[in-house]
Amino acid sequence: MKTALITGATSGIGMETTRKLSNDFRLIICGRRQERLDELKSELSKNTEVFTLNFDVRDKIAVFNAIENLPENFRRIDVLLNNAGNAHGLAPFQDADLEDLEAMIDGNVKGIIYTTKAVLPLMIPNGSGHIINISSIAGKQVYANGTTYCASKWAVEALSKGMRLDLLPLGIKVTNVAPGAVDTEFSLVRFKGDEHRSQQVYSGFQPLSAKNIAETIYFAIMQPDHVQLADITILPKAQADGTSIHRN
Repeated sequence: MKTALITGATSGIGMETTRKLSNDFRLIICGRRQERLDELKSELSKNTEVFTLNFDVRDKIAVFNAIENLPENFRRIDVLLNNAGNAHGLAPFQDADLEDLEAMIDGNVKGIIYTTKAVLPLMIPNGSGHIINISSIAGKQVYANGTTYCASKWAVEALSKGMRLDLLPLGIKVTNVAPGAVDTEFSLVRFKGDEHRSQQVYSGFQPLSAKNIAETIYFAIMQPDHVQLADITILPKAQADGTSIHRN
């Protein structure tokens, strides 16, 4: 059985993708909340072997220590899902909190770099593998008040394209997935727990669900070995681009 490592597995897209993969892969699930990792392991262990890693992708030392010390039967990694990421605040650049901006660069950009660099030594010797990076429609279209978040997701787009070029001779696929509006904890985190404001983001239309994205990721992973889905943009029917949403 092949092994998949998923970051940000404790909620949203990461959690639903973990569930979707549990019938086909041995799982390494990563996140910051150990209690949620334990709950997910308990749920999915009836389907497959599950190993948990508790770290923040922004912590370089923790990322490398965790992955370098995986037990032997989890040291061949076939699929890496770089899902962990964050959005903090929605404000004009001149008014945005600097710590919020740093958190987005550290999580969305450095987190992918750290995790991928740690995993590649466990993937390259296989002569095959698949890396999936979760970008955003914000990585294709900049919008007002989201300058640094958009910059971080444009960086993900560049990382995906660059990895695909660099890893081409090594037989490793790279897929970039760019969702539009998805109803997860994303907006609740962005607005620092303000439930009313986060709910307004999805009012008047049907957004995507985490399951929709999980099914898309699964579809990309399960393609024949010679097929590489390079770049997937997925939007709800009511959304045309980063800022155009038709609300009832």
